[in-house]
Amino acid sequence: MIPTTLAPFLSVRNGAKAVDFYKRAFGAEELFRYEDPINGVVCNLAINGHGFWVADEAPEYKNFSPETLNGGTVRMILTIEDPDAAFERAVTAGATIVCPIRTEHAWRIGRVLDPFGHHWEIGKPLRS
Repeated sequence: MIPTTLAPFLSVRNGAKAVDFYKRAFGAEELFRYEDPINGVVCNLAINGHGFWVADEAPEYKNFSPETLNGGTVRMILTIEDPDAAFERAVTAGATIVCPIRTEHAWRIGRVLDPFGHHWEIGKPLRS
């Protein structure tokens, strides 16, 4: 029996560059990749075992990147043991700071915008 899973699917412009960015910025591991010169890339990635998909936008299927839409409709939430290091790694890889890493509402959290228009909140809950 196949377990039920739920994974985000990010549409981007220039999927191959996006895959490389997510590997550098978040330490993502490539699980599956299909690439062709006409349709671009479709790639399944995982960060610490948690999967997500990335593919070139396909307007004919109503899959648009945030760049095409002039903004995104979802945020990725990355809960990780060392959010400060993960945040800095993302910025070093080319992400733009939206909200600096800080302590707020019992979380250590910050938000970056990746070069492909997706927002990533990086943080962890703080123990009392």
